[in-house]
Amino acid sequence: MTHPVLPMLRRAPLALVLSTALLSACGHQTDTAQTPAAPRVVAAQTLKLASSDQQNLTLLSGTVMSSNQVQVASRLMGYIRTLSVKEGQTVKAGQLLFQVDPTDIQGQVAQARAGLAQAQANLANAKGDYERFGNLYKEQAIPKQQWDQIQLRYQVAQEQVAAAQAGYNTAAAQMRYSSVTSPITGVVVQKMANQGDLAAPGRPVLVIEGQGKLQVTTQVPGEVFDKIKVGDKVQVLANGKSLQGTIAQAVPVADPMSHTHTVKIDLPADAGLDSGSFVRVGFAVGSSPQLRVPQSAVVDRAGMTGVFVVDKDGIAHFRLVRLGAQMGADVEIQAGLNPDDTIVTSNLPEVENGVKIGGGNRG
Repeated sequence: MTHPVLPMLRRAPLALVLSTALLSACGHQTDTAQTPAAPRVVAAQTLKLASSDQQNLTLLSGTVMSSNQVQVASRLMGYIRTLSVKEGQTVKAGQLLFQVDPTDIQGQVAQARAGLAQAQANLANAKGDYERFGNLYKEQAIPKQQWDQIQLRYQVAQEQVAAAQAGYNTAAAQMRYSSVTSPITGVVVQKMANQGDLAAPGRPVLVIEGQGKLQVTTQVPGEVFDKIKVGDKVQVLANGKSLQGTIAQAVPVADPMSHTHTVKIDLPADAGLDSGSFVRVGFAVGSSPQLRVPQSAVVDRAGMTGVFVVDKDGIAHFRLVRLGAQMGADVEIQAGLNPDDTIVTSNLPEVENGVKIGGGNRG
């Protein structure tokens, strides 16, 4: 008689073997999933940072202009009758720029002419009396008191003619001012009125720029002005490059409204800037340790400015930074980095968090 338990015992080793195989397979899969994937390798250049003593610069805005620039205005009050020149047009010294309606001046000239004629008539009458009564006085035919009055009247008539002549000359000279000519040979860089506008003395109509060296004009606050002098070298930043300028003029009297001083800076002949260009001027006001990185190392990711820092294992990490002034190809780092940090400086479009930097030079 076969025992009912024996078939179960015969099947037990087979089940045990299957269970062991399944557990072994599961354990192998678990070990494979836990093994981390190797980071992607990106070839890029790196740079080890170090702080250095740099001049502290106060950056102020300025405008490039020619040292030979004139503002042309009318000496008369009147409507502009003709104004044919345009911005960018080259004009010669003595060339007609615009004309002011001389109607009012013509009236003043006519009035001055009439006044002169009247004064001359009075003088002629006074002169006749002077000569006639002079003879009578010599013959003692009139008293001295009457003769003194005749002399005074003649003298006053002479003075009145002189005054009337001066008035007429002035009015006639004003007529010449109705036609305004260019004082220099140059280019019209600004046009501040049009035909039909009212011209007034002291109100510029045109700005003409002649041949001359370029200068930067800027307004400097008192705390910076006290630390500079004529002849000092300053940095002029424009179009991503740094130029060296020389302070040519420093007005000691501050503007009563802005409380700033006007400073003019000579630019080098090869500055490559155009008149009217906007620049920034860096005035040195001491020195302190600064950290600078190449501008090319700074990236914008999702609207955040930062650089990629490489750790001791060569892994790149994006770090936010606060930028300062740009000096040529470098930019000051005010916060976010430390000396001895190593940053990525090339192939940045391929760099992202967690990649391994390889194939570059580490300074």
